[in-house]
Amino acid sequence: MLVNRSCPCGSGQPLSACCGIYLGHEAAPPTAEALMRSRYTAFVLRNADYLLATWDPLHRPRHIDLTKDQPEWLGLEILRTESGKADDCAGQVEFIARFRLHGAEQTLHERSRFRKQDKGWVYVDGDILTHTERNVSDSLGTQRNIGRNAPCPCGSGQKYKRCCGG
Repeated sequence: MLVNRSCPCGSGQPLSACCGIYLGHEAAPPTAEALMRSRYTAFVLRNADYLLATWDPLHRPRHIDLTKDQPEWLGLEILRTESGKADDCAGQVEFIARFRLHGAEQTLHERSRFRKQDKGWVYVDGDILTHTERNVSDSLGTQRNIGRNAPCPCGSGQKYKRCCGG
C-alpha cells in the first residue's frame, strides 16, 4: 500500500494510518463504522479477501468477483451510526457511497447491520434506502437508473435484484 496516499474512506488520514492497518490485518476495526469504512476501502482497492473475511459467515457469498465490470468508487459519506461502539455487540451504519459505472455517476444509499463476533466486527447485511430502480444523475445532469437486472455495484457478481436490490 502507498504510505502517502489518502485513505479512500474519506477520513483525511493516510491509508497506512487508517483503513490500511485493517486491510493489512495489523489490527481489527474497533467499531462498526471503522469496519464500514475499511470495507468501502476494500471495494476501492478490490480486496475481495478482506470483504469475505469481514462478512458474517451466515450471510457471506461464496465468492466476490472484483475483476470485471466494477464501479469506480468516488466517495463515502457516513450519515449516521446507531450503536456499534467498541463495547456494543451490534450496530448500524447509514451511508452514501458514490460511484461511476458505465460512465454514469450513481449513488448507493444503505443502512448496514454489523455484529461483533470473537474476531471483531463483521458485516451482516443491509437495506438499500432508495427505491429498487435508483434515480441518479450522470455528469451531464441526466437522470439514470440502475435496473434490477444490472450487475450489483457491491461486486458480488450477481444481478442487483438478487443481491442488494432484493
